[in-house]
Amino acid sequence: MENKEDPSLIQSCWQITIELAPWLLLGTFIAALLHGLLPHRFVQRHLQGKGGVAKAVLLGVPLPLCSCGVIPAGLGLKKDGASNGASVGFLISTPQTGVDSILVSANFLGWPFALFKVFSATVTGLVGGYLADKVEAVEGPITAVSDGTHDRSLQGMFDHGMQLLRSIWGWLLFGIIASAAIQIYIPDSWLTEMAAMGSVVACLAVLVFSVPLYVCATASVPIAAALVMKGVPASAALVFLMAGPASNLATIGAIHRGFGRQVVGVYLATIAIGSIGFGLAFDWVLTATATAMHTHHGDPSLLEVFSAGILLCLIAGFAWSDLRAQLRPKLGKDVDSLLEVPVEGLTCGGCVRKLEGKLSDIPGVQGVQVQLEPGMARVQGSVPEATIRRAIHDAGFQPV
Repeated sequence: MENKEDPSLIQSCWQITIELAPWLLLGTFIAALLHGLLPHRFVQRHLQGKGGVAKAVLLGVPLPLCSCGVIPAGLGLKKDGASNGASVGFLISTPQTGVDSILVSANFLGWPFALFKVFSATVTGLVGGYLADKVEAVEGPITAVSDGTHDRSLQGMFDHGMQLLRSIWGWLLFGIIASAAIQIYIPDSWLTEMAAMGSVVACLAVLVFSVPLYVCATASVPIAAALVMKGVPASAALVFLMAGPASNLATIGAIHRGFGRQVVGVYLATIAIGSIGFGLAFDWVLTATATAMHTHHGDPSLLEVFSAGILLCLIAGFAWSDLRAQLRPKLGKDVDSLLEVPVEGLTCGGCVRKLEGKLSDIPGVQGVQVQLEPGMARVQGSVPEATIRRAIHDAGFQPV
């Protein structure tokens, strides 16, 4: 029998993209529908009272918010009157899952693993939220989620879906390349030796690596699948999928500013203990059900190739747009020509880049700077304020 050559990095990246793209696009479509069909500010209105923590977690689990988007959303819940526990429960559970992440996890690691991950995120969110309500929280400079318009039109839903992909495209690309690199370049013996030390050691090692890392729930899935295929226990992969998206240095700093040191301790302890505990529980209850990332036998389907092509085109477009944003002229020293307009509706870096691009395209604009917290657009040039405000509104945000 003729042996096949090992795939190159590019071939492996393409194979992973084929596996990822259909489910990611389907999850984005579902997220766009949720955005259009749910009443405006539905989440905030239901996060008060005794059931606030449970409602926050159950509503947050399917939301496809990555770490950058969940920070202003979660902290904004407290600003709008949600309890500390509801806000913290939302911050813990939401970035771990999402409709896109659930579908991708099922495709790469199997439905038992995906559903167990949802269960783990739900429980850690509930526990962390209830514990946060028991400790004393301090007031801080929390930025609220906008009370701006909620566009339920088809265009509004499409824009929302594209904004979700824009906010994570860099980490999707990182996840694909990192997964391919793990498969090709890391010797099986290295990870096998770590796995031989036992699940507890593997989980602790992955936890230390995951807590400060910034990676979204969807982008982390192919990395975890590659680790499983190399022999890392499924328990350690689950730790990575829970701790990686739920914690990073930016989120830790934001929670410290908004809630205080004690709540940060609850937040980190819940993620650390919960991820290791559920990881070990998975090995005990559902051992061997997490399958390594499967490969195609034969040619990929037309749907898979088409979906992968769409995803790569979108990533290229987002990359080009972000590159243009970096090359745009920044604000100069002429303060007399500077116009500042407060803006509501900015929730993540993708919103900032979108608005900066819209304002930069206005004739006469010489420099643009959009600030996320608090929302502010600074425009330099000889442009009427009414024109700036109209452009902000056309971009989907609300000038104050």
